[in-house]
Amino acid sequence: MPLLFSYGTLREPAVQRATFGRELTGHPDTLLGYRRSLLEINDPHVLAVSGQTHHPILTATGDPADTVDGTALEVTEAELLAADEYEVDDYRRVRAPLAGGGTAWVYVRA
Repeated sequence: MPLLFSYGTLREPAVQRATFGRELTGHPDTLLGYRRSLLEINDPHVLAVSGQTHHPILTATGDPADTVDGTALEVTEAELLAADEYEVDDYRRVRAPLAGGGTAWVYVRA
């Protein structure tokens, strides 16, 4: 089962239920080589689901000393596609290394 690393709204049970139709399981982990900032959201669907006007976004630095804490969520391939629909055009999905080992999909600055 693929892992999706979430550092923001996809960790929230209400967002998971609205996006995937269920609450996801996962474990705490840390993403290596990225920094977190905030992005203003204008998409009406995302605003309705999250209730937040600003969402976190990641920028790659390539420096393993730059880390972001979050949750590695277990998702299906269909749920990855649902997550793609939830994320706005400012994000793109990439594979990234986790401190706990292995890699996960994560949404970063497009």
